[in-house]
Formats: sequence, C-alpha cells, structure tokens
Amino acid sequence: MYTVRVTSKFSSAHKLRGYRGKCEDLHGHNWRVEVAADAEVLDETGMVVDFKKLKEDLNLIMSELDHKYLNELDHFQKFNPTSENIARYIYEEMAGKNAGINIREVTVWETDSSSASYAGD
Repeated sequence: MYTVRVTSKFSSAHKLRGYRGKCEDLHGHNWRVEVAADAEVLDETGMVVDFKKLKEDLNLIMSELDHKYLNELDHFQKFNPTSENIARYIYEEMAGKNAGINIREVTVWETDSSSASYAGD
C-alpha cells in the first residue's frame, strides 16, 4: 500500500458546548492539518495522486475555516467544533473533492502535542 500526505494550516476560534473547563470559553488555535491518501496501485505517472492536486483541495477547505469563529459555521452549529469533528469535516470535504482517490485519514493538531484523527469507513 502506498500512502502520501500533505499538510496545511489555518487559524480559527471556537468554544466547546457542553464542556466544563477553559475550553468552554471562546479561544483560538493555530491548527495544523494532515491529509493522507493511499492506493494499492500507482497511476500511469507512478503516483497515488499529484501532491499539487491534494494540496489545492486541502487549501480550499482551509480557506473556508481560516480566521473564522467555527461555532458560527453551518456544520459546527450541528456538531460541536472539537478536534475530532473538525477532522471528520475535513475528511468528508476532501473525499467529496477527490472522487476515485482513497482519502485514508485526516489528522488535526490543535497544539503541538494534541491531535485527533478521522478515518472513514
């Protein structure tokens, strides 16, 4: 199995509903995001997917999240904007933009030492 990864960053604010502690208050993060795609067979050029294409799609999603108050976005009015739910949101958006490419996993770091990942079914 071949796996490729691209990373990007965005900055945003959020607060966690139903949480007791500092994170229930409005605060921000400089998030780092990694998307992994895989394939058992490489394409005719010897790639899983062109890094450029994967990065462009990821950066489009990052631009929708960057410098936003996540709780105000439609998706995060329904789902609490935890790192886990952000990872799933990005995964689903990436999978939707990349038909025929297996998006394996999305990992979101809210700090240098704390991350959450989501891998589809």
